[in-house]
Amino acid sequence: MQNQITGFLSLLLESTDNQKGLDWLKVKSQKISSEGTPSQFFLAFSQASRYFKKEKLSLSDQEIKKANELSTGFQPEFWDQLQSARTVLMLSYPQEKETWFTAMNQLFETADMNEHQALFAALPLMPFQEDLIPRAIDGLRTNISLVFDAIALSNPFPAKYFPEANWNQMVLKAIFMQRPLYRIQGLEERRNPALAAIARDFAHERWAAGREVMPEIWRLVSPFVDEMYLEDLKKTLSTKDELQVKSALLALRESAYLPAKELLEAYPEQVASLDMDAIAWESIGSEFQRTRV
Repeated sequence: MQNQITGFLSLLLESTDNQKGLDWLKVKSQKISSEGTPSQFFLAFSQASRYFKKEKLSLSDQEIKKANELSTGFQPEFWDQLQSARTVLMLSYPQEKETWFTAMNQLFETADMNEHQALFAALPLMPFQEDLIPRAIDGLRTNISLVFDAIALSNPFPAKYFPEANWNQMVLKAIFMQRPLYRIQGLEERRNPALAAIARDFAHERWAAGREVMPEIWRLVSPFVDEMYLEDLKKTLSTKDELQVKSALLALRESAYLPAKELLEAYPEQVASLDMDAIAWESIGSEFQRTRV
């Protein structure tokens, strides 16, 4: 599988009109694969920034589909050229467990911000994934958005492997950092009562401080709406903020709580204008991010 992924990433990089970089990457990845010399691997991983830019990859719909077929949840459309090249180098390193972990642990410990981005985004492509769970959880301590996003956003690894407490901590930090929740893979499937309560507490703290509440936060609450959450959604509906109102209506629409359904009947026109739930949440999240730029 690793060979298929490195081949796929190499093909994506071929469309970047960077023959010098491609030639360099081919030579280095072949040497790393055949010789397995740690120092050579570390040097190439660092030197990749001389040959590749941090420009986003451009994928066709067919290539996006192919990526997901190679590895479920793999979304290189959010990757840049440099991290793609570094992933090719990393996957070329011989995958004998002990020597592989010795090299990767050293790389994680010495990596700069952009190198960490490449490493954490590539977690779902790496071998020995269950052994990498502590590394991924530890990486969430960062306050650097670039590194945090590599773990939390457009990455299937957390949803697949994180225990509930660590998952909730990641989502809460994404809220605190105001990162786009709609890009957290598995968010809907892994909603839980504890996370809903955490989201509510955070919203109340923001209200008490006179600050805006991230509208996507109500997506975490919708399966668990009861009398308590209903009052919060009523408060949200009373605002004049269109995104807040939409988010509250979506949460009510997703809820099975009868009073929520009854409240929803008071907003027939707004409800009729809402998209399907997943699309609507993404629209709300992306619009909220644009208003912050």
